[in-house]
Amino acid sequence: MALISLKSLGVTMSAPLFSNLDLTIGSGDRLGIVAANGRGKSTLLKCLTSEMEPTSGDITRTRGLRVGHVEQSVPPALLGRTFQQVVADALPPGQADSEMWRVDVVLDSLDVPEDMRGRPMQALSGGWQRLALIARVWVTDPDVLLLDEPTNHLDLARISQLETWLNALPREVPVVIASHDRAFLDATTNRTLFLRPEQSPVFSLPYSRARNALDEVDASTTRKFERDMKVAQQLRKQAAKLNNIGINSGSDLLTVKTRQLKDRAEKLEDAAVAAHRERSAGTIRLANRGTHAKVLITLDDAAVETPDGTLLFRTGRRHICQGDRIVLLGRNGVGKSRFVTLIRNAILEPDTARNVKVTPSTVLGYSDQALSGISGDDTPLAMVSRRHDVGEQRARSLLAGAGVSIDVQERKIGVLSGGQKARLMMLALRLADPNFYLLDEPTNHLDIDGQEALEAELLAHEASCVLASHDRSFIRAIGNRFWLIEKRKLTEVEDPEDFFRQVAQAAA
Repeated sequence: MALISLKSLGVTMSAPLFSNLDLTIGSGDRLGIVAANGRGKSTLLKCLTSEMEPTSGDITRTRGLRVGHVEQSVPPALLGRTFQQVVADALPPGQADSEMWRVDVVLDSLDVPEDMRGRPMQALSGGWQRLALIARVWVTDPDVLLLDEPTNHLDLARISQLETWLNALPREVPVVIASHDRAFLDATTNRTLFLRPEQSPVFSLPYSRARNALDEVDASTTRKFERDMKVAQQLRKQAAKLNNIGINSGSDLLTVKTRQLKDRAEKLEDAAVAAHRERSAGTIRLANRGTHAKVLITLDDAAVETPDGTLLFRTGRRHICQGDRIVLLGRNGVGKSRFVTLIRNAILEPDTARNVKVTPSTVLGYSDQALSGISGDDTPLAMVSRRHDVGEQRARSLLAGAGVSIDVQERKIGVLSGGQKARLMMLALRLADPNFYLLDEPTNHLDIDGQEALEAELLAHEASCVLASHDRSFIRAIGNRFWLIEKRKLTEVEDPEDFFRQVAQAAA
């Protein structure tokens, strides 16, 4: 049974985000929405909730339908409220006292610890804030659940927990998920909508299988378009020949035949549909200046500690070599980010890191989760021009190519979208021309095209890197060595799959 039906739906801003969208959402649906950054996913969700009116088309909802919408950001008014208050505030007025058991049931289902429930939102990590917003919506008992980038800020354990929770929800409640997390979409969806400016295909498949089907459709469309254009060109050539003969002979029959051939060519060209080409959000490119050194960094049982000196683990005797793409595995709090900081300090300030030896030719390219390498008070144009000593025109060209359009190049970096900041950071890394990358959650804020571009660049340049990530698809695509941190030890494992399974089992 369809709970929501879309007919010829479209939204146009400066250009069409999507158009002619026909879609039904009903019981049992677990729908993933996939699109590039800024291409309409959040807008579509707002249309489904009636928060935003579409430019064209119609939306039909069953009478009395309750739609629960979990947005990406925390409303400022909630920051001073505790986790439990944020959820309880969503109950209907006058029911908070008698219905508090519903709040407890939802928080228990999400495994929210008792001590976490009394903390104010502003004191919580981004991951816990995300779970609070989900609980706040679910306690209202919605008929349809909409989730906008639900894995943002979640670690791998919380992502696995959210997958388990979603898959245990009543099947009669459809769930719509807008996300860039490929593995998460595969684990939680059974339909996929690829949102496009013109025709938006829908497949009754989870993301990876739907992507393969989409590629086949696009390839078939490309072949048909090229074939039709070739036939149209041949018809026009035949028409031109007949036209010349008709003029010389004065034959009315040949003139009519010429017109018919031209009409057939025009109809074929008008009916031909070119395969979809995503308007580029900017190209991610990296560099690798190379080095003759085989070993870049040697760890001689180095101690990884908290800022107050508490030992987290020791590294043992290890080498980071040219061509290594080392992924750090481990649960939150084991010391992955502290290890990244240790390596960074050893490269930038060699005398500060004990038992870490860095080859002098090592040139660092570094990006952390907060993208702290780019100042929010700076502008993209000023940053690139000053830091990399290039002229204004060259800086503008580089920024535009990276996805930072002319109209935002002189705005404060702090007001840019997460995707724009991430692409600016990738440009800064490229211009540093490193031979060793140290990346902490590099796929945060990148859409799927950006993630795949980053993967392709790291592989194409055979870049040496150490990275920490919660993106399972990215880890699988990039890593050729895996270092697991657990029980205060660092050990090398063959692949990440056992770790992924352990995290998923713990969340079940």
